[in-house]
Amino acid sequence: MAQRARAGLRDDALDVAEELVVDRGFRAFSMRDLATRVGVSRQTLYTEFGDRRGVASALVLRSTERFLDEIEQALAGEADLHAAWVAAVRGALARAEGNPLLTTLLTGEEGTPELFGTDSEPIVVAARERAAGYLRRRRPDLDPDTVGLAAETAARLTVSHIVLPLAPADVIAEQVATVVTRICEE
Repeated sequence: MAQRARAGLRDDALDVAEELVVDRGFRAFSMRDLATRVGVSRQTLYTEFGDRRGVASALVLRSTERFLDEIEQALAGEADLHAAWVAAVRGALARAEGNPLLTTLLTGEEGTPELFGTDSEPIVVAARERAAGYLRRRRPDLDPDTVGLAAETAARLTVSHIVLPLAPADVIAEQVATVVTRICEE
């Protein structure tokens, strides 16, 4: 029961934190405002998250998990491996573009974790693991090194294009899908 209450408090705090960060930016976000809005003490939040950066990291990880759930659905929705990756990458780019939290965190304002730089490891690792899981289910004949390379490539290229899209989403999706499927064919 206590664990369920703690999880509920964490979700409530993250919901409110997301609203605050999107509305005000990370620089104006404070643990005091979050505690007041959630109806708990600041100490409770510090115990749960550590500090503002901990809240930002928790927001990113939660958003990433939701994001990756949608990517997995896109992958599973296509029979052809290439078409599945096109759909997944296209969906990832569209979802990232329409995500106000991601947009706010990518502004790079002072104090914001460098989500796609040195602090991006949890995002890339989560994306890589989900991609590898999909490939292992879809192509159990692939050796683990090939699965790892394809998953790492898909995750890093997609994250890179989320941060700095240099072409239309359809072109990027086709390129990433081509690279991933070629790795799997070798």
